Amino acid sequence: QLQLVESGGGLVQPGGSLRLSCAASGFTLDYYAIGWFRLAPGKEREGVSCISRNGGSTNYVDSVKGRFTVSRDDTKKMVYLQMNSLKPEDTGIYYCAAEGGEDTNLCTLYSRSYYVWGQGTQVSVSS
Repeated sequence: QLQLVESGGGLVQPGGSLRLSCAASGFTLDYYAIGWFRLAPGKEREGVSCISRNGGSTNYVDSVKGRFTVSRDDTKKMVYLQMNSLKPEDTGIYYCAAEGGEDTNLCTLYSRSYYVWGQGTQVSVSS
């Protein structure tokens, strides 16, 4: 059974950092690009970052560029999202998701391309 489980969320003050983790089970992680998405109150789900199957390509939404970094360790079947200089507008539920695109060096922030989703982890940025 394909499964993704997120962890690492929490409450942090503005300017603080968190590292989210996404653990994969039931499938070979390197067959999949991984995306991070967030759902903020009153807003639509937004693609935050993604990393290609081979780790050679990453994408970020403009609002997090320079602050967030996505990485993967296929030997551990883990994907990470390092979030620095957090802002209140980063608050939301963060999800990781997998999509099995054929191109090993591409990933997309388009959520409908992804078909395996985790349950989400809450990130709250507030003083």
